[in-house]
Amino acid sequence: MVKSYLRYEAAASFGVIVSVDCNITYDRTGRYILAGALEKLGVWHVRQGVCTRSLAPSPSSSSRGHSLAATSIASSSSSLIACGYADGSIRIWDMETGTCQTTLNGHRGAVTILQYNKVASLLASGSKDCDIIIWDVISEAGLYRLQGHRGQITGLVFLESSKKLVSSSKDKFLRVWDLDTQHCVQIVSGHHSEIWSIDVDADERYLVSGSADPELRFYSVVNEIAENNSGVVKDDSVSHHGSSTAVKKWEVLKHFGDIQRQSKDRVSTVRFSKSGNYLACHVAGTTVDIFRVLDESESRRKAKRRVNRKEKKLMKANSDSAENASNKTEVEGDNELVITVADVFKPLQIIRTKKKICSISFCPETSKSSLATIALSLNNNLLEIYTIESGPSDAATATSSTKTSSIELQGHRSAVRSLTLSSDNTLLMTTSHNSVKLWNPSTGACLRTIDSGYGLCAIFAPGNKYAIIGTKSGTLEIIDIRGGVCCELVEAHGSSVHSIVATSDGFITGSSDQIVKIWEYQNNQSNDQASRHLTVSATRKMEMNNDVVVVVASPDDKHLAVALLDFSVKVFFLDSLKYFLTLFGHKLPVLCMDISSDGELIVTGSADKDLKIWGLDFGDCHKSLFAHADSVMGVNFVRNTHYVFSVGKDKLVKYWDADKFELLLTLEGHHSEIWCLAVSNRGDFLVTGSNDRSIRRWDRTEEPFFIEEEKEKRLEEMFESDIDNAFGSKYLSKEEIPEEGAVSLAGKKTGETLTAADSIMEAMDLALECEEDQLKGKAIDARARAIMQGLSPSDYVLRSVRNVHTNDLEQALLVLPFSDSLRLLSYLKDWIGFPDKVELVCRVAAVLVQIHHDQLTSTLTARSVLSRLKDVLHARVKECKDTIGVNIAAMNHVKELMASKSDAPFRDAKLRLVEVRSKLAEHDRSRETGERKKKKKRKKLDDEHVWS
Repeated sequence: MVKSYLRYEAAASFGVIVSVDCNITYDRTGRYILAGALEKLGVWHVRQGVCTRSLAPSPSSSSRGHSLAATSIASSSSSLIACGYADGSIRIWDMETGTCQTTLNGHRGAVTILQYNKVASLLASGSKDCDIIIWDVISEAGLYRLQGHRGQITGLVFLESSKKLVSSSKDKFLRVWDLDTQHCVQIVSGHHSEIWSIDVDADERYLVSGSADPELRFYSVVNEIAENNSGVVKDDSVSHHGSSTAVKKWEVLKHFGDIQRQSKDRVSTVRFSKSGNYLACHVAGTTVDIFRVLDESESRRKAKRRVNRKEKKLMKANSDSAENASNKTEVEGDNELVITVADVFKPLQIIRTKKKICSISFCPETSKSSLATIALSLNNNLLEIYTIESGPSDAATATSSTKTSSIELQGHRSAVRSLTLSSDNTLLMTTSHNSVKLWNPSTGACLRTIDSGYGLCAIFAPGNKYAIIGTKSGTLEIIDIRGGVCCELVEAHGSSVHSIVATSDGFITGSSDQIVKIWEYQNNQSNDQASRHLTVSATRKMEMNNDVVVVVASPDDKHLAVALLDFSVKVFFLDSLKYFLTLFGHKLPVLCMDISSDGELIVTGSADKDLKIWGLDFGDCHKSLFAHADSVMGVNFVRNTHYVFSVGKDKLVKYWDADKFELLLTLEGHHSEIWCLAVSNRGDFLVTGSNDRSIRRWDRTEEPFFIEEEKEKRLEEMFESDIDNAFGSKYLSKEEIPEEGAVSLAGKKTGETLTAADSIMEAMDLALECEEDQLKGKAIDARARAIMQGLSPSDYVLRSVRNVHTNDLEQALLVLPFSDSLRLLSYLKDWIGFPDKVELVCRVAAVLVQIHHDQLTSTLTARSVLSRLKDVLHARVKECKDTIGVNIAAMNHVKELMASKSDAPFRDAKLRLVEVRSKLAEHDRSRETGERKKKKKRKKLDDEHVWS
């Protein structure tokens, strides 16, 4: 009988606040911060500091592991949020309901930037594949693909007033795209290194770009232009930086000036505040430069002061009075005031942090007591919120930044180095470089954070009231779980404590000082009851001839295995510490090992990527398995079984049968090296910790599986991945590189589009069979009726076309041969009668005519089909257009009526308020007059009394 196993699946992940490779942004209200946490999108409440909602893809999609890491986020003016992922997909989430509205596939590389327009009807996305795609958010489909950049897209900005899109790339160029004509109208050069970010202010006056150059480059946006006879456009704005106001036709961006940066690090992000009054420049370091954007009157005053200072210096330097007079006359005669970039952008504040900043975002809502609020994400898994406040004097001259809050308790600042489950599996303890955290493994809630040294290993003491932490400095820290404090610090070893293992009456530690120590628990004899706590003392020790990497004891306390840096594993009898045997075979040091519950098997994992299964009776190697693509970092037996879990630096968790030497499951989910794992006593779940600071729980389900089925499934996944790589290759050959400024379809060919095309062709074949039977007078076959579920052949084909995702429809129609496309066109006349299908029919007709234009014009049978469609489509589209126009006019009329009705009581209230205010003012004036008269009379009486 074939043996079956129970499947393990990803259940929860926690510990990550914000990813390093993803930006952060505020929502439209300013109450929540949206931060990418690996494949999840966390919605953090700013004031409460808690994650109110976590938006994650479905488990079927997340099985692809690191390809679904969130890489870019954009919030709209509504509740919709766009999130781009490393596999090139974009998901639109509704923040209020927490549901995924749609998934858009079009990019071949990771999505690097997302940008909504102001009304949130269009979404622009840029990727590592150097393409820009414009998406229609309402119809959930791609409009077109803009090609022309030769590097990764790093910035996108909509210019709403002129219907333009500005893009930046690592190819050192800015491009301005006309969204109406879908072509590039301007290419802006000037940067000497890769451009990393661009942004435009709220009024679309200035655009700023940042790169590795030592300066920030500013451009003035030409919105309103007037063409003269010579083809030159004149800008009515004030002249900038002494340059002429005449610009070329179609020129949208005009160089305004540069500002030298103080930091030598490259610019990572430039962002204007929502009001446009402040500009933040974040470098790839620990500083954020804040600039104040002066309005037109302030910039003019500043420019005039600069000109006056220049005049005074010039007059003071020149001694000749004639020259002074001539210079003064020239300056006074020049009526044109030149405003430079320094007159508009004034350095205001520098925010400094302790760690490297990854992303910044201005809060759209600002309190009355502060100038601006900005959120920072740091590379140590931390979110900080700073408030820029005005000083006691003028806000333009005296400002200060204050860190108002931070979100840090829900995760470690660095990699998770060890995991330990309590004896009853209700507590999970994790260690990192400066803290120990206690978690609820069921809910993922962080229960307590305790400051400690760099913990490399840890165990729970009996009773789960205390914990022992082995640190990198060679000490043992005794942690009081209930009190959340370190009770005692024991100097245990002269170097790092790499491993600690519990025994029945104590524990054993191994260190790189070549010593293995055996410890026992004791209670300190303190007179104060409150100060009594657990303590430990070393009873025995063994000196080894090399550094100890890991130690493990058998559950029956019979054997002690010690892995050394010389690639060997020495086994001793635990009671007498006598030598038993040595395990040779690994080519690199053994990094992890475990002994089965019955004491028969020992499994070792090494840096040579192999997993070896040994027998403890004679020390023979039962099997050597090539387990991981990188170093094996942790192995663990499931209690009372010979099933083994292993983790490695290849980001994978693998499930093995140590008796049959077979790989059972491969669990994907981590985005970086996995350092440790822990399996529950009952084997119902396991927990893994990674360098990406995440902690993941994998639960055992009731779903059985078989080894052969899993092998076939892995082969199918390899085949599908090869197909996806063939269709969506990240690297294009020289022949496939698009020409300058090319425009193409937005979608991409995937396995889903092929499946959709097959379903359409199958539906049309079945419909053709039924139509032929009807023409011959035969009844439709019972099988066909069951498949079509009582629908007519035309309606059945319509259902198959309607089931195709909107974004995949164009690519699915591309796969159809000409004969099937012609048959599909013949069905459109029947479908146009449905009012809700007019848009779908028009789209299908436009795509098919565009694809097969030459063949349709040369095919006689196609002319009659096209002529019938021509008359019907135009009439139906005009009807829909008129209906939409009438509805819009009616809605505007209702809106005006409601506004007029709602304004009436407010107007009456305003009039009453004005009357009350005027009466109060009269009363105040009369009272003041009476008080003045009383003061004069009292003074007069006092004077008379003095003189008398």
